[in-house]
Amino acid sequence: MEAPPVLGRRAAAQEQRRAVGGDGGPGRRPVRGEVTARAIFLAVILAAASIAGIAAGAERCADCVTAGAASTALSVPPGTPLAGYGSPKRRLLFPDILGQHPHAFWFAPSSGTQDPLVARALVLESGTTRLAWVTLELIAVDREFTRAVRERLTSAGVPPATLIVSASHTHSGPGAFLDSALMSVVAVDRLDWVVRAALVEGAAAAIRQADGARVPALVAAISVAAPAVTLSRLARPLDSEIVVLKVTSASGGPLALVWNFSIHGTMLPASNLRLSGDVMGVASARLEQKLGVPALFVNGAVGDVSPARHGEAALRDTADQLAAAVEAGWARAKPAPVSTLRVAQRQVGLPAGALSLRGCVGRWLPAFVRVPLWSALPDDTELIGVALGDTGWVTIPGELQTAFGQAIKREGRELFASTFVAGLSNDYLGYFVTPIDAQRSGYVACATLYGPDAGACLTDAAVDLLYRLRGRSRSVTRTPSSCDYRTGAR
Repeated sequence: MEAPPVLGRRAAAQEQRRAVGGDGGPGRRPVRGEVTARAIFLAVILAAASIAGIAAGAERCADCVTAGAASTALSVPPGTPLAGYGSPKRRLLFPDILGQHPHAFWFAPSSGTQDPLVARALVLESGTTRLAWVTLELIAVDREFTRAVRERLTSAGVPPATLIVSASHTHSGPGAFLDSALMSVVAVDRLDWVVRAALVEGAAAAIRQADGARVPALVAAISVAAPAVTLSRLARPLDSEIVVLKVTSASGGPLALVWNFSIHGTMLPASNLRLSGDVMGVASARLEQKLGVPALFVNGAVGDVSPARHGEAALRDTADQLAAAVEAGWARAKPAPVSTLRVAQRQVGLPAGALSLRGCVGRWLPAFVRVPLWSALPDDTELIGVALGDTGWVTIPGELQTAFGQAIKREGRELFASTFVAGLSNDYLGYFVTPIDAQRSGYVACATLYGPDAGACLTDAAVDLLYRLRGRSRSVTRTPSSCDYRTGAR
């Protein structure tokens, strides 16, 4: 659409040069008025053609989905602490009450960067429905952080959209950005507004760039077998699937990759003090180098999933294996036009949060001995469901157990060709495990803060969202008796 005006200007300039330089022959007067009239007439014709072309393009895209993607650096001030491990290896010997460290209080400042941290965004639009999805190489996000990103987008003039902020769950990403007294002491460090502002701006910048790059898009989703790089923390079956979402322009040019897999970002140890996206970040960077598009990693139902190996060498090898599997899926996926983008939300009430001393201390304690957390945790949450053509997904505000994730995907496949769970999205409320596993002792049970039934309630709400997105009624509802969808799960 840009070439005709350029050619038009060149033609007019050539005509003017001939007129001024006497190209018409000796004794002939320059025809400046005639040339100007021709140039104006040609410009009007070309402008009309351009407008008609734009209108035709808009009409052709009336029932299509537009997509744009972008990657931006996720920068934090030097000395920002790392988040993820509560180990003494990450902590200061004494809290920094003297203010020696500008951005750290409970935890030791970072000593540098091992691999660059990245914010990656995908913006989708169809009709009046807009979705802004940003993935961040962070341990988690909470609702206040998500709200801050939304407010930053509004102040920047970005049109309203349903927002999903997904954390990769690296345990070597920056800390000091969550406004939570509980999380600050346990694993993230005290809130530092400078760090938080930098991360919020990085997320918003990626979304702004992605929104400005939107074009009519084709979409494909495909599942590939994951390499054997994970272990179950609870000796339960694992989900060995990677879901690959491939987005291209209408002409087939690559736009974005979303890959969904369940793995903890704990391949680097607690002794590491260099910022890193861990295995997910390294794999995404390698995919971006090979495919030339933003590669958004979205964690799945990761509550009981750990990497099988640890250390820098194992991390590089595991990242290579994951990237190769995703790249194979990308090559096989055949994008096609999609005409539907639907979004739905569901509020779910939650029981009062509490620490299970049985889970945290030992099985010799009775299950009813719990330490209330009062206002340290919210009493409700929101799930977001998305349907993009024949692909559906739903967000979870924390770490869901594999069994629940597979239940969501199993029912979702009755509705969509591809379904996945976007864990650690928009909020972080700890672990959600089955009632049997909630009675264990150990870290997973200790971090199950909403009791033994909340995971089943969230799972049921997630499945219900997928049915709503598909416009179908559930013939059989397995809602636990403790779930009350008047306000949510009680």
